[in-house]
Amino acid sequence: MSSSGNQGSAAKAAKAAKAGVSELESMIAESPSSDRVCLKLAQILQVRRSEVALLRLEKGSLRFIFPPELRSAGVLPLTGSAVAARTAATRTPLLSNGFMRVKHVSLFEAVKLGAAEEDRSQEQMPIQKIMSVPVAPSGGNVMGVVQVSRKGLDASLAGADFTGEDLKHLEQAAEILARMPFMQEGAEI
Repeated sequence: MSSSGNQGSAAKAAKAAKAGVSELESMIAESPSSDRVCLKLAQILQVRRSEVALLRLEKGSLRFIFPPELRSAGVLPLTGSAVAARTAATRTPLLSNGFMRVKHVSLFEAVKLGAAEEDRSQEQMPIQKIMSVPVAPSGGNVMGVVQVSRKGLDASLAGADFTGEDLKHLEQAAEILARMPFMQEGAEI
């Protein structure tokens, strides 16, 4: 494919992601479940269900609310070294296309996720690429963290690198997530 063909594909993907973020915003009125919103986010950013994580801040720690299989996995203290904890504590987004080289807690990568059949081959693969963004209303306090990853045996098998444009879309989605009822501390998940 020519480079102009690749640019055309990238432009189409960016346009689709922008439309998807608008669609995410329109979901607020429906009070959707965290599962439905995270599946939409996976579709927008062209990743698998098992490559999206949403954590909510509760009593100074982060608790998984998506994927549901990790809800009972415990909490991540904000003072810890986990990427999600650093994202929340520093309010700083992260984009890493060489994540396997970054020291991180890989305990959650080993949890078996009840994914759809097409997802099974990826479900216990290591994270190769990641975006981690604080969930907060504009200028408000951090309510949680949303992470989108690409998994695979190595970076070349994990899919395309995340771009600055992908991070921008995730940051826009995070502001919308902050207005979702399930992100309120103590809300039903």
